[in-house]
Amino acid sequence: MHVIAALLAALPLLWMAGDAIAQSNYPNKTIRIIVGFAPAGPADLIARVIGDKLTEAWGQSVVIENVTGAGANIAGDRVAKAAPDGYTLLLASLAQLTINPSLYDKMPFDTVKDVIPITQAVFTPNILALNNDVPAKSVTELVALARAQPGQLTFGSAGVGTSQHLAGELFKSMAHVDIRHVPYRGAAPVITDLLGGRISMFFGNITVGLPQVQDGKLRALAVTSLKRVAATPDLPTLAEAGFPGFDATASFGLVAPVGTPPAIIDKLHRETVRILALPEVRKRFAELGSEVIGNSPSEFSAVIKAEIPQWAKLIKEAGIRASD
Repeated sequence: MHVIAALLAALPLLWMAGDAIAQSNYPNKTIRIIVGFAPAGPADLIARVIGDKLTEAWGQSVVIENVTGAGANIAGDRVAKAAPDGYTLLLASLAQLTINPSLYDKMPFDTVKDVIPITQAVFTPNILALNNDVPAKSVTELVALARAQPGQLTFGSAGVGTSQHLAGELFKSMAHVDIRHVPYRGAAPVITDLLGGRISMFFGNITVGLPQVQDGKLRALAVTSLKRVAATPDLPTLAEAGFPGFDATASFGLVAPVGTPPAIIDKLHRETVRILALPEVRKRFAELGSEVIGNSPSEFSAVIKAEIPQWAKLIKEAGIRASD
């Protein structure tokens, strides 16, 4: 009996030792990074840049899986319910974590309690661009035009609840103007209709909109980030154009299932931040119109918790629902 009791008493220590060995050997098999958006989009490209560098550093394959649907909630739920061992991660947009909880009546997972932030990797500003026939050469002129023609101007977005949609709603709220939202299924048809004059403007991802602006096919007025971006240094921010504090960007970061050991979170964080600091990675993201963040898990967590109530207020005031 004494032997059995001793063995039972030792079991927790053996389990702890096994966990410690597993963590110290991490990673020793393929890592999956789930992306809730289609291939070739900003989130997918960011995940692949990071995944390729993790593969180089650790000698273990990092595969990207695109799991689309429900505003990326399906992907988030899959990761939230995965084994918390560091082998299933989510490349999340900040919108998934901070906008969706107010946008959807029923969330399949809790974006604060069910996942652990690793690092907020990069952000991509949106760009306010107009069809060339819209007679406004500045944000001030656009506001004046919208006020003179309430409900006549339109802005397109890649879908309800996207950062582009919320940027437009934030602009409407702060400028006190009536501009109609026209949602699409993705950014490509937005550009098509904007070039064709079927909509007036969009607050689109800079990666998508900038080539059209550079070719003279669209007119850019401002970016939606708090600071100017390297890709468009002469383009003012909306804050500079008269809307202090205006900030509506597409941001992306890595998260893991809750319960993932701190040692693994720390290893993922340190290696990802190292990768983000590499000159060739910064150059690649700059080419995509993105800028590196690379903050700590606690800083990323603070951003998520701070932005949830901010977007909840705007979504409630604007009466936006996921089914709109």
